[in-house]
Amino acid sequence: MGLTIGVDIGGTKIAAGVVDEEGSILETVKVPTPPTPEGVVDAIVEAVRQVSTGHSIEAVGIGAAGYVDDKRATVLFAPNINWRHEALKDKVEQRVGLPVVVENDANAAAWGEYRFGAGQGHSDVICITLGTGLGGGIIIGNKLRRGRFGVAAEFGHIRVVPDGLLCGCGSQGCWEQYASGRALVRYAKQRANATPENATALLALGDGTVEGIEGRHISAAARQGDPVAVDSFRELARWAGAGLADLASLFDPSAFIVGGGVSDEGELVLDPIRKSFRRWLIGGDWRPHAQVLAAQLGGTAGLVGAADLARQG
Repeated sequence: MGLTIGVDIGGTKIAAGVVDEEGSILETVKVPTPPTPEGVVDAIVEAVRQVSTGHSIEAVGIGAAGYVDDKRATVLFAPNINWRHEALKDKVEQRVGLPVVVENDANAAAWGEYRFGAGQGHSDVICITLGTGLGGGIIIGNKLRRGRFGVAAEFGHIRVVPDGLLCGCGSQGCWEQYASGRALVRYAKQRANATPENATALLALGDGTVEGIEGRHISAAARQGDPVAVDSFRELARWAGAGLADLASLFDPSAFIVGGGVSDEGELVLDPIRKSFRRWLIGGDWRPHAQVLAAQLGGTAGLVGAADLARQG
């Protein structure tokens, strides 16, 4: 199969791109994400139509944040769009006249990294995305593992602290409450409030108040050596690495790929994640250690992965 289109549904924009067999993006278009479920379908169709002009397209892959059924056709539950048993495949196929595959966005990103990014050369990889929340994907034996009902790899909602922090999913103590961009901001605010003298660079980057601290401020301050910012990254990394150690016990991959906005800070966060992973890996002195690698495709991983999954059929 030749050219396919990948669609990545974000909170503020929907990106669609024409992708070739080598994972290269030939053309992209972005449209605003509408506020209604029906509007999102319309926007997907419009983006596909725009980007396909002048190209011979074989299929479309859509990455959606939520639970996608085992037939890769229906979005069972997407909290941010308010989709409930949304027959997305059928609705888009009928309007664009092309075969459509729907996949969870984190799965799509994991597949993109496995095929064309940091996962090349590995047959068994686990991907996690450290963004606002925490997502993931499982590739074992060169296959994307989705589970019987299609909703595997929701790593962010593994409970790591019994009766811990309340999560947006309704449970308590979920991993993403301790290892995510949202958690990073919480750590920084707590520390800056307790010891503002150790957060002078961090506070200066915002509006001077603890409440004004944002993720981008923490990243910039950490690069300047701000103690609170650096310590906040270390706390996030401690939880992330410990979680990877647990996943190693479950899946025994040869590599973990860490993506998402938090991972954009490179070794600032990856080095302490690796140290925490080694610290908590059961039998770590006597067993092979999986590599912990930085994702390579950045924000395009989901689009490229969705396009390639559509190519796979």
